[in-house]
Amino acid sequence: MCRSIKTLRPPVLPEEATEDEIRAAALQYVRKVSGFRAPAAHNREVFERAVDEIARATAELLDGLEVRGSAKAQAS
Repeated sequence: MCRSIKTLRPPVLPEEATEDEIRAAALQYVRKVSGFRAPAAHNREVFERAVDEIARATAELLDGLEVRGSAKAQAS
């Protein structure tokens, strides 16, 4: 488990996660999995693409989660 990645859903966060918070979590994940804090020039493109794809998947996950007892779930 990467301790730098925080939970991004309510009730842990009082509001929905921002794009910056989602991207930061994706970056931490890619860093952990790849073993690189910053990629070399020849790996930069694939590193950034992975961060983008994981951030997109994370946003979709958070948008689709139903957190029982939250305002979002009650509004549905």
